[in-house]
Amino acid sequence: QETGNAEVRFMQLDLASLRSVRAFASAFLRQEPHLHLLINNAGVSAGGTTEDGFSLSFQVNHLGHFLLTQLLLERLQSCAPSRVVIVASRAHCAGRLHPDALGRPPPGPLSTFRDYCDSKLANVLHARELATRLQGTEVTCYAVHPGFVNTELFRHAPLWLKPLFLPLAWLFFLDAAE
Repeated sequence: QETGNAEVRFMQLDLASLRSVRAFASAFLRQEPHLHLLINNAGVSAGGTTEDGFSLSFQVNHLGHFLLTQLLLERLQSCAPSRVVIVASRAHCAGRLHPDALGRPPPGPLSTFRDYCDSKLANVLHARELATRLQGTEVTCYAVHPGFVNTELFRHAPLWLKPLFLPLAWLFFLDAAE
């Protein structure tokens, strides 16, 4: 209603709940016959654990998107040409995935940031593998780094880090409109 475009539809999705992701995908597939573009863009950098037992950042930034993509992949293929865009981050360079601890926050004082980096590395690896598996199907997959954008992504950062981070964000990061 706010957009003035009758073709825009709001559908509830909580990436912190795999049950919600499945319900969204099921409803979407029932209601929408076409899907040509899937942009996985939601992200958080916060501590905590989801109802599914994973760290909040890893589930919202990666696992929820991974599951959503898998559940919608057949529709993307049947509507080809189509594409999947996964919004990653240069922070993936600092990520380290440990299969035995996947989805659990790493230990240490910067665990929330390291968890964010790990989730972004998982995004890049997902995009690369999906692109390989979809070769020749007219479904393309990309991981993109939008640049450093001053959003509320780090609103849950520790108080001691905010005085260091906020001036840098204000001076050097793009704002969301840019």
